[in-house]
Amino acid sequence: MPSNPRWARRPEGSTWGDFGPDDELGRLNLITPDKVRAAVAEVKEGRTFCLSLPLDRPGGNVLNPRRVPPVLTPTGTAEAPRFNATLCAEDASLVDVVSDDKVEICLQYSTQWDSFAHVGALFDVSGDGRPEPVYYNGFRAGADIVGPRDAEARGIASGAHRLGIHNAAVHGVQGRGVLVDLLSLFGRERHLVGYDDLMRAMDAQAVTVEEGDILCLYTGFTQVVMEMNGTPDGTILGKSCAALDGRDTRLLQWISDSRISALVADNYAVEHLPAKRLAATTQAAMPLHHHCLFRLGVPLGELWWLADLAADLRAAGRSRFLLTAPPLRLPGAVGSPVTPIATV
Repeated sequence: MPSNPRWARRPEGSTWGDFGPDDELGRLNLITPDKVRAAVAEVKEGRTFCLSLPLDRPGGNVLNPRRVPPVLTPTGTAEAPRFNATLCAEDASLVDVVSDDKVEICLQYSTQWDSFAHVGALFDVSGDGRPEPVYYNGFRAGADIVGPRDAEARGIASGAHRLGIHNAAVHGVQGRGVLVDLLSLFGRERHLVGYDDLMRAMDAQAVTVEEGDILCLYTGFTQVVMEMNGTPDGTILGKSCAALDGRDTRLLQWISDSRISALVADNYAVEHLPAKRLAATTQAAMPLHHHCLFRLGVPLGELWWLADLAADLRAAGRSRFLLTAPPLRLPGAVGSPVTPIATV
């Protein structure tokens, strides 16, 4: 087992330390130059597909009460908003008219990436029987991922000082995407997809996944969202479309063994929530997030728009494409909106 000054023991089956003692990229390390070249070789026609929802969708806050739509406003003051404004009103010789704006946005409201600072766990990293709040590769809550109270007490800025989403932006998220169409098998009713279901879908569609690939699951969920025109019905959405069963241990083991670099879905959370409770006294409420973000270092993408790409790939008898999906290079952020582009 790799040694690390931050931890004496790591979660069973985790990748902590496998990419170095201070690694913050997880399995994005598997997207090597050779893997990028292989992804580029999947481009046959040069056509592109935008895989993002409009960032003001779903609309409302029924999917997550803490996340609300972005608020877009001009810069400047209420009395002098910088919109359709002359560049210099005092100089009549200048003809420029300018607009300039700003946005207040929940970074994980719409099409997004989750960083490893998004979900951690209470875990006994020291081996002394005392669980501590830690994140991927043993980075500590309060020291490396710093909330406002800790920041005020220590006189430092709050945010993800380690494991922030900006690490993925610097590395670049560009590789081979592989799409599995779950909608065609399971329809628009909620269906918990376990290992057997996923293998059946992949076999039926002749989908193969290799190390470093970015697996994209098309369920149809964001189509249901868009049909609601900005006023989503939480009851309907909670019963709509396929979602991974995070309690299926064989499915989690397959994610480990497949060595995919990232996992994406067009639904909320990728996994079905709330996950069913186990008899055990301690467990993760979001088992797939726990497995991917905390243990493996596999970023999760949520609420992507995959419908147009899925239709094109299906018509062409394909499942692979070049995927370019960098998050914002926003230091300290635990998640990011993203406008992914698929090239076929």
